[in-house]
Amino acid sequence: MKQIDYLWHLRTKMAEQGMFSTTDLQPHLSDRGITLSREQVYRLVTGQPQRLSMHTLVALCDILECTPNDLIEPRIVDTSAKKAAGRDAGATPIAARRTTIRRPRTES
Repeated sequence: MKQIDYLWHLRTKMAEQGMFSTTDLQPHLSDRGITLSREQVYRLVTGQPQRLSMHTLVALCDILECTPNDLIEPRIVDTSAKKAAGRDAGATPIAARRTTIRRPRTES
């Protein structure tokens, strides 16, 4: 099985164009007909978007003079190879330990 993830390089591309604040991006998006709130732009820049409209992606590429490949770097990990090795990556093996059950003493 393959696990799919990606890296989002919007902040890096903005810095290359001299934009260091999330508010620097909002007027450029507005000029291209993309209306996003201040909070939405902040999440777009600082986070990793789960959904992104194609119009927004094209506007970002136009603003930053880049391609979608410059903004999105796919990461595909083959999880079946990890399981075949006996454990998942990043998982710590747990050693079995014998447990002793102590019952309370009753006095009669």
